[in-house]
Amino acid sequence: MERFFKPKRVRSGESSNEPNISEPVQNQSCVELNLNDIVSDPGLRKSVEKFDISLRDHVRREYLTRGPCQPIGHMYPKTSFGKQHRSFQDSWYQKFVWLEYSISKDAAFCFWCFLFKTQNKGGRYAEDAFTKTGFNNWKKAMERFNEHIGAVNSCHNDARIQFESFQDQRHSVSNVLRSCGREIDIAYRTRLTAALDVTRFLLKQGLAFRGNDESTSSSNRGNFLELFEWYSQRNTEIFEVVNQNAPANNQLTSPMIQKELAHACASEITSVIINDIGDNYFSLIVDESRDSSVKEQMGVILRYVNKEGRVIERFLAIVHVSDTTSLCLKDAIDSLFAQHGLSLSKLRGQGYDGASNMRGIKILSKP
Repeated sequence: MERFFKPKRVRSGESSNEPNISEPVQNQSCVELNLNDIVSDPGLRKSVEKFDISLRDHVRREYLTRGPCQPIGHMYPKTSFGKQHRSFQDSWYQKFVWLEYSISKDAAFCFWCFLFKTQNKGGRYAEDAFTKTGFNNWKKAMERFNEHIGAVNSCHNDARIQFESFQDQRHSVSNVLRSCGREIDIAYRTRLTAALDVTRFLLKQGLAFRGNDESTSSSNRGNFLELFEWYSQRNTEIFEVVNQNAPANNQLTSPMIQKELAHACASEITSVIINDIGDNYFSLIVDESRDSSVKEQMGVILRYVNKEGRVIERFLAIVHVSDTTSLCLKDAIDSLFAQHGLSLSKLRGQGYDGASNMRGIKILSKP
């Protein structure tokens, strides 16, 4: 997701003709994760190793939050093997929880090996077939899946151990060494809950988070910081664990934390919408436009009847697309449905705005 990362540099003052040895120039740079690089379809992802090393754990957490790509109910294309026609099966997800399916490549991948594969462990199936190129020999699927799992010390099982440890970071050795008791845990939960309350309020009201000047000397540091300060001043329990009473590296007020909290809220809201639809029929409303950075984007709205018999419209997502041709929009919708576990077989209506831009490829007949 900046194509790909945009390092932010703090520029020093203008340099003179002769370098000043007594005052060395210090360039501070940081790399920020672009969530557009977190792709649900395993056939379109870039490997974790291609991300900046400081972002890899963040990338893994984003993928763990979304889970493996398992588009249940998808109409899997059939492949001919002699006189037989075979395809990927939904039932394989139940037996192999690590299994993923790529709609773009019609191939199977391993979620655990993608996140935690070890380069020096043997096994071409772990290195290529289930992490890069994809596996699609459906005739020998069960045999190859078991071969991919391998022995106890296989690459796949090593990735599984790392996957389980990463999920349970609260009980990891490094976390235990950093912990100083139950009081720190309680203080962190109180601080996190307060930051989340402020985030939910700003999102509900549609207000901006950041300010032009967020320094300590500023009279207005932005909605998030000002509301967080106001909240703590009126609650003694929160005041005792925030700002000057919190560790310097655990304030939970940085711009990155604000983005992560907003993203977590968006994920929860989306989950509620998908659960409300359940196994019911729904229709799709799509509008496309350009944002302020002149990038094409597609807004997706779902319309359905809830359990009480009411017609509900819910905004699902904004998806950036390379262009607004019908094929590109279709691929984006397929990927979005796979990400949220929606089935095209339940789609009963479609509506699109900007029809003049939804162009296809014109095929010229020969004279």
